[in-house]
Amino acid sequence: MRLSLRALLAALVMSIAIPVVVLPLMAQDARSLAVSPTRSYADRVEIRRTAYGIPHLQAEDLGALGYAMAWVQLEDYGVRVAHGLVRARGHLGRYFGRDSLPRDFEARLTHQRAVETWRQLQQETRQVYDGFAQGVNDYVAQHPSEMPSWMPHDFTGEDVAALWMEEAVPSAAQNFGDRERRRRERTRQDSLQREGEGSNAWAFAPSRTKSKRAILLRNPHLDWNAGYYEAHVTVPGVMDFYGDFRIGHPALLVGGFNTHLGWATTNNNTDNEALYALDVDSTQVDHYLLDGESHPLQRIDLVAEYRNGAGLSSEVRTMWRTHVGPVVERANGKVYVVRWPSEGEFRKGEQFLRMMRARTLEEWKDAMRLRAHTTSNLTYADARGNIFYVWNATVPRLPHASGGDSVAIAVRTSAEMWRDMVPFDSLPQLLNPPGGYIQQSNDPFHYTNLNAILDSTRFPSNFSRPALGFRSQLGIRLSTQLPKMSLEDVVTLKHSYRMLAGERLADDLLAAVRASSPSAAVAAAAEMLAQWDRTTAPDSRGGILFELWYNRHLQGEALRALPFAERARRTFATPWSATRPNDTPDGLADPVRAAADFAWAVDEATRRYGRADVAWGDVHRVRRGDVDVPVGGCTGALGCFRVLQYSDAPDGKRVARGGDGWVLAVEFTPVPRAYSVLAYGQSARPESPHFADQAAMFARGEMKRVAFTRDDVEKGTLRRYRPGR
Repeated sequence: MRLSLRALLAALVMSIAIPVVVLPLMAQDARSLAVSPTRSYADRVEIRRTAYGIPHLQAEDLGALGYAMAWVQLEDYGVRVAHGLVRARGHLGRYFGRDSLPRDFEARLTHQRAVETWRQLQQETRQVYDGFAQGVNDYVAQHPSEMPSWMPHDFTGEDVAALWMEEAVPSAAQNFGDRERRRRERTRQDSLQREGEGSNAWAFAPSRTKSKRAILLRNPHLDWNAGYYEAHVTVPGVMDFYGDFRIGHPALLVGGFNTHLGWATTNNNTDNEALYALDVDSTQVDHYLLDGESHPLQRIDLVAEYRNGAGLSSEVRTMWRTHVGPVVERANGKVYVVRWPSEGEFRKGEQFLRMMRARTLEEWKDAMRLRAHTTSNLTYADARGNIFYVWNATVPRLPHASGGDSVAIAVRTSAEMWRDMVPFDSLPQLLNPPGGYIQQSNDPFHYTNLNAILDSTRFPSNFSRPALGFRSQLGIRLSTQLPKMSLEDVVTLKHSYRMLAGERLADDLLAAVRASSPSAAVAAAAEMLAQWDRTTAPDSRGGILFELWYNRHLQGEALRALPFAERARRTFATPWSATRPNDTPDGLADPVRAAADFAWAVDEATRRYGRADVAWGDVHRVRRGDVDVPVGGCTGALGCFRVLQYSDAPDGKRVARGGDGWVLAVEFTPVPRAYSVLAYGQSARPESPHFADQAAMFARGEMKRVAFTRDDVEKGTLRRYRPGR
């Protein structure tokens, strides 16, 4: 859990405005600053583009690899990549004005940390970062027409290191003032209301596959503007990895594979911070009491510049720290301090580089033990036939009950606060579980495999409590549907159109409607719903009507003001139960209200679409560039494994905007065999042929073959070049 320091610095720390001093724009940011291209990097790397614009980078060393990664990302995403480095420096205000200062103050802290820890990074990590920075510099210098005139081209490896660093203060500061609402809403069933965030992951052991080789599925869900970057990176004798990288960084990724192994990440919700209330020392200004002694608060003055007319002005904001953590509030004779084991963690990119190079499960776990990637479930498979799962988190060992991120624990001694983390090997994990599968869709770890349920009592109170939402339940059903699977079976099942909420509730809904003396229109709609196949297939009729009803019934006017747990209780006759984790919730708690909400849904569908029996694909579309095609899929809240989020278009259609975006399935045969699809295409440039060339394929539930071997890349190469040439 992370903090946006915007809340902290705007509301919880002292702000001091400095008298406006107009300064000239800094010379280092001027376009006239000449930066000579570093041709040696370009000489040491070759880029090959295969079908759909996929870049395959072959470099002589990691520095050249970082350089090429910057180059291809800029070719496809342009100014966004360089803009990220401006943000990492904390320089947005210089170009966009005073409104950017909250982000700048946050970035100044992390950038300072990056500079201080730069020499603690492994030399190879620094080489990747230095190369990436120089790649950005050279591209910006060589493509002035693509960049704003103010864009710097003097970025450094330290700027890259500051990207995606764990922020200086976590989310407790932001949540402190809103603790009651969060306490009400954070229930064990909150997974039922999740929309499209998160991810899906599967791993299958050789006992479950037709080839007798392990198979891995990677399927993150984010807004399509978030951006994953599909790439293949090779340094002979060092690395040969295919995966999805985060736009603007050379080494941060969420999944992929090499010849030996692969992994997938899914979000987990961790309680890895503690909020403490320390006594103020009333006898000394800016002091607090701990262990019977008075300690001074550390004052940190942050300076940031912002555009003011033709020049720059500066502002200072002050935050405070104790020796145990940053201050989030001072009130009522207390100093409220957050203590977070991941504060300032700077080695995330280094950890991923080690994971990319790992050859065995033990090597991969050794990289994980670095604990720099502080949260996420990890689902793993390898060429030796292992499948593995770990609920990864930097979680403190608490000497007290968990207060979450909103309840402050009053302490007077250091012994009352946590001192160390739960060791990596003590985290919830599964290795080669019975049944030969791992299924993870963001729910807590307990039911990742129903044959090896993890006992909640084995873990401390700040670990997740048991839950299993509709999306996870369908994921388990799909992953256990066939006794043995091929890689192609996995691809097909991943794109299933099934909607578990419909399977679970449609029959009860029909019974309620038929018993309600419905109007002719409602009765006709009910009979249409009776013929519905409980899917979101593009030609399926009934899903739209059910979706309207479900959202109304679970979140409509009658229940909107209630906490989600109470809404669920009033919706389902049988609530979710740990004794029946894959079969509950079930039934309708209030058939009369259900029937009334169905009548509303019939009217609403008719109003929106002209008829109640409209086909799913007539409304739900993938639109990108010139592509406009029907698509099946729904939110995780409705129990779709093919997760899609939609936005309403002016013409009444609903257009996919997030959810499934990047999908990868890989089989660890002696030469890995894989399929992938990137819904929104390799490039964000509308003029690019790769802006929308995967959209229709994605909408059909199809995937492309991955070119991974040297021969496949060579055969598939459509363009071969060196950066800048």
